[in-house]
Amino acid sequence: MPTGVVLRDARRQLFDAAERILLQDGPSALTSRAVTTEAGCAKGVLHRHFTDFDDFLAELVLDRGARIETQAKALCDAAGTGTVADNLTGALTELFGSAAVAIVALVTFRDELLTRLRRTTPAGIPLLAEATAMCASYLTAERGLGRIAAGADVGTLAPTLIGAGHLLFADRKGTPPEAAAVGEVVTAILAGVAR
Repeated sequence: MPTGVVLRDARRQLFDAAERILLQDGPSALTSRAVTTEAGCAKGVLHRHFTDFDDFLAELVLDRGARIETQAKALCDAAGTGTVADNLTGALTELFGSAAVAIVALVTFRDELLTRLRRTTPAGIPLLAEATAMCASYLTAERGLGRIAAGADVGTLAPTLIGAGHLLFADRKGTPPEAAAVGEVVTAILAGVAR
């Protein structure tokens, strides 16, 4: 690998490279050498920005979790527009159409990574926990607008949506489900509570 090559945003390049490896080959293929090779940089670049490879992976997961926070704001801003099912279908498709499924597999694959992430996410699986909070916030907003029944159990609906969405997209090598298939699942979960 060439040295002395300036990387504009080394962290982002390394994170994006790791994501590509995860999507193509899965968590077992993710090594520091594979990441730096994919990013087109010397191995030392990773260690200049992170204390070790598990620190890099933890920061990758936290970075991708922050993206969910951005998506959550957009979803909550959509409350009262369109249909609840369509808004959630779009959110789940965006969430799980990314590398989220592969990152969840990575978190469950590497014990040390999960241990490190417990410092910031004491319960649940990182990314899935943020995604569940996203759905819960949105459903709460829609309940406040009367588009979800006043007695709807948001605390049960949100993880049900995330679990079902994760299962729909979990086949890493297969074709992602079409929006209509995701919409059918969302509609079934909301049956009886959507107005």
